[in-house]
Amino acid sequence: MSSRKALCALVITLTLTSCSFSKRDTGANETPTPMASQTTASESPTQSASGVTVGPATVSGPAGSEPVVTIDTNFPASEELRQGDLVVGDGSEVVSTSTVTAHYVGYGATSGKMFDGSWASGAPVEFPLANVIIGWQEGLLGMKVGGRRVLVIPGSMGYGAAPPQGSGILPNETLVFVVDLTAVK
Repeated sequence: MSSRKALCALVITLTLTSCSFSKRDTGANETPTPMASQTTASESPTQSASGVTVGPATVSGPAGSEPVVTIDTNFPASEELRQGDLVVGDGSEVVSTSTVTAHYVGYGATSGKMFDGSWASGAPVEFPLANVIIGWQEGLLGMKVGGRRVLVIPGSMGYGAAPPQGSGILPNETLVFVVDLTAVK
């Protein structure tokens, strides 16, 4: 009987240690999301007369200048990280330990509104990849300097149920970013 209890304890321990949960703060009525269920889907952007489409975002304008972004607010919320390269760069590649410099715009997929961007300041921003939301940490990997990438980030890989106050981001909102990578260290 004691060997059966020990075997059950071992199975439970192995099961629990093989599950990892996202680091977001969860509310009392919310279940943590297993990281294993969050995958990355690279998709080929589709070209149309109005621009290039990835998920709910249609993007137009040349890389290096602020893009024109239209959001289809009727598009279903994303369950996984989606990315599409509009321009493939030819410079240094982003790795998990990189410090990146980039111009970007961010939109809420439910609201359709821009909540952040760097072009208005006139200068790209620099940051260690490890210091940003999980959707950026995973979505920028492999991107090369000179590239433009669209990221469609599920709420669980963005700000979850508690977005920054005053940001304009809705709880659990899918986020859309257009990122122009200008440098990698």
